[in-house]
Amino acid sequence: MIKDITLGQYIPGKSPLHRSDPRVKIVLSIINMILIFLINNYIGFLILFLFTALSIIVSEIPIKYTLKGLKPIAVIVIFTIIVNIFTIKGTPIFEYGIVKITIEGIDVSIKLALRLSLLVITTSLLTLTTTPILLADAIESLMSPMKLVGVPVHEIAMMMTISLRFIPTLLDETEKIMKAQASRGADFDTGNILQRAKSFIPVLVPLFISAFRRADEMAIAMEARCYRGSEGRTRMKQLKITSIDYKIAAVVLALASALLYLQYT
Repeated sequence: MIKDITLGQYIPGKSPLHRSDPRVKIVLSIINMILIFLINNYIGFLILFLFTALSIIVSEIPIKYTLKGLKPIAVIVIFTIIVNIFTIKGTPIFEYGIVKITIEGIDVSIKLALRLSLLVITTSLLTLTTTPILLADAIESLMSPMKLVGVPVHEIAMMMTISLRFIPTLLDETEKIMKAQASRGADFDTGNILQRAKSFIPVLVPLFISAFRRADEMAIAMEARCYRGSEGRTRMKQLKITSIDYKIAAVVLALASALLYLQYT
C-alpha cells in the first residue's frame, strides 16, 4: 500500500500539462477542488469525472498509475461510507432493530466517496506533472503580495515543496525498513487492526532517525551551496504564461461555469 501513494511524485513528460505554467495549474486545481465540494448532483459528478479522465489522457500519464493513488484512502472512504449510511436520518429503506439504512445516508456516502476520489486524483495530477522546483517557484510567485506585510514567502514555499518532495523518499525508506525487519521475523500482515498497528511501532524509530539524517544532510548541502533564502536568488527558468495556459484556463473556466449553472438553476 505504501508504494501506491502517488502524492509528491513527479513523472517527466512533454504533454501540454507538463509544459503549462505551474501557477496556472495551481490556481485551476484550487478552482477544481472548490467545484468538487460545491457540486451536489450526479450529472455534475459525471462531468467532473469525464474532465478528470480527459486531463489524465492529456497528461500522458498511465491511468492505472494515477488511479493507484486511490488505494491508500480506500479504508478511509469505506469507513466514512459506513458511518454515514448508519447515522444519517431520513427515509428508511432497511430497518432491523437499531440498524437503519436511509436513502439520504446512501446518497451522502456515495457523494462523499466521489469527492474524495476526485480530490486525490486532482492533487496527484498536479504533482505528477510539475517538478518540485517549479512548484516552489509558483507558490512563491502566487504568495508574493504577502511580502508587503513581512511574510517570509520564499521560505514557506521552500518548506512546502521540500515536504512534498520528501513524501516519496520517506515512503521508499519505510518500505526498505519493513522489508529489513520482515527478513528478521517481523510480521506486518497477520492479526487484527490493533495488532498490525502495534507491529508498525518498531518501524517508526529508524524512520525518524533516517528523516532527521536526511534533513541534516540537506541543510549541510544547502549551506555548502551558499543558500541564504530569497536574498539575491535568481532562477535559471523564468515562469512565463503561454498560449497553452490560456487554452487550459479557458476550458476549466467554461467547465466551472457549466457546472455552477447546472447546480444553481
